[in-house]
Amino acid sequence: MQKILFLFSLVVLFSCSNEKKEVSKNYDFTTLFEKSGGTETPTYEEVIAYYNHLANSYPQIKMEAIGMTDSGNPLHIITLNPDQEFNFEKIRKNKQIILINNGIHPGESDGIDATMLLFRDIVQGKIEAPKNTVLVAIPIYNIGGALNRNSGTRTNQNGPKEYGFRGNSRNYDLNRDFIKNDTKNARTFSKIYHLVQPDVFIDNHVSNGADYQYTLTHLFTQHNKLGGELGTYLNTQMHPQLETLLKEKKWDITPYVNVWGTTPDKGWTQFMDSPRYSTGYTTLWNTLGMMVETHMLKPYKPRVEGTYELMESMIRITEKDGNKIRSLREKTFIQQHNKKTYTVDWKADSTKTTKFTFKGYEGKFIKSEITGKSRLKYDKNLPYAKEVVYQNYFKPSIEIDVPEAYIVPKGWWTIIDILKNNQIEFKTFDKDSVVDVEMYHIADYKTRKTPYEGHYLHYGTLVKKSNKKVTFKKGDIIVPTKQKGFRYILETLEPQAPDSFFNWNFFDTILQQKEGFSPYVWEDKAKELLLQNKGLRLKFEEKKKDSSFANNWYAQLDWIHKQSNNYEEAHLRYPIFRVTK
Repeated sequence: MQKILFLFSLVVLFSCSNEKKEVSKNYDFTTLFEKSGGTETPTYEEVIAYYNHLANSYPQIKMEAIGMTDSGNPLHIITLNPDQEFNFEKIRKNKQIILINNGIHPGESDGIDATMLLFRDIVQGKIEAPKNTVLVAIPIYNIGGALNRNSGTRTNQNGPKEYGFRGNSRNYDLNRDFIKNDTKNARTFSKIYHLVQPDVFIDNHVSNGADYQYTLTHLFTQHNKLGGELGTYLNTQMHPQLETLLKEKKWDITPYVNVWGTTPDKGWTQFMDSPRYSTGYTTLWNTLGMMVETHMLKPYKPRVEGTYELMESMIRITEKDGNKIRSLREKTFIQQHNKKTYTVDWKADSTKTTKFTFKGYEGKFIKSEITGKSRLKYDKNLPYAKEVVYQNYFKPSIEIDVPEAYIVPKGWWTIIDILKNNQIEFKTFDKDSVVDVEMYHIADYKTRKTPYEGHYLHYGTLVKKSNKKVTFKKGDIIVPTKQKGFRYILETLEPQAPDSFFNWNFFDTILQQKEGFSPYVWEDKAKELLLQNKGLRLKFEEKKKDSSFANNWYAQLDWIHKQSNNYEEAHLRYPIFRVTK
């Protein structure tokens, strides 16, 4: 009886499987974008159903759910490999990998439609399948935003008819969350990224800002920040190749026009993609990253078609230069282990610029009929082609000495969890240990006055260094810098880095003094302390030459308290320690 039931189950499963494949074979792979004449984009459910059918019909495609998102729905990846090998460790042995991210801002749906068309056309033989490159796509990253469909929130955008919302299920802008990991989406992206380990990363967007003639703009990760031969390759080979290939297809493209409220005819500065952004994050592991930014005012149909052609061109570049890209990435990983200093912040280098011909529209400032004040108005009847200055070279503004390791006390488990999620290697103290370390005290910082993605960001952070023997507890962790996560470790654990964990408020508890004094009690103790310590007394008298200090009785008592052993060590002491020898 059991054998009969088992055989019956196999027959049912086999029949269901065949039926499923048969349904998919008969599936109409004409997309909603095509059926609507390029005016509509599918819902989240329709996108997932489409890829399910594609995977069931074509063995070159595999669809996998990797982890959860804030919406309660899983995040999928769609892998296209003509060899039908989907083990990424095996793939990396002889092929390059491109990771494509779509729908991080679901109202910017161009990449969602373009990738559906691209994957279908490859497996159906309408365009040549890559031989040495595997494609991996996240069909819609911001699922919560995609489910929140409307037709009004993209105020400046010309189509599609309906689209998703920028914020996710918890109203986070996911393209600000790659370092801080506030969302399940970002945590799952980390899993996907480290599973795939792409050589090239493409994130599809739609721009805001100035008006101009181009449908397509590109935003490559900043090449000086990427650094070395890899950064040079990006700037002098990959970037020009992309523009040339698109020109051959009759597609004009320009660098992302980082201009708001004025005209771009005098030029602009390249956008600096710090690690909060997708390409800034992927750069931390030496991936060649770029964002596609189609122009919001152009019709939806050419925006999608342009995104398609750009991605196809990037596949061709990766096919041609794949071995070089992989070699440069591996070389960079090795070289960074020998770095003595590291740049944690950058500024534009005005001594080095790029000039090129930009195709724009004449803009005038006229009187607003609503406000009565000056407003910008572009004249589409007055197109121009002018030489502009593009500031795309940056130089260090803050550099730090690279330590051998960082020590993170086990109490800071939130930090340890994020390090684990990003595949950062570390060792654990197996017993209490005394270590000579370099420590920071926060000397100064500024804080934004308005909330930004759930935080009040710090900036302008300054530190003071000191050295001390510190006793660490069993279970505390030590994070060596000589590992693949080298950049990630420095960008997050060095307080002065713009997207450090300190600047994202992970350590705000150290900024508040927990113990204080009652002035009427401390007054007598402070007097006794000054009488017993001549050096301190002389410092105090010198300090009182400052009239603002001399006229502030509480500041005087507080200063003396901070020089005594009554003052808590934890206040303003950055709790991550550096091992420098």
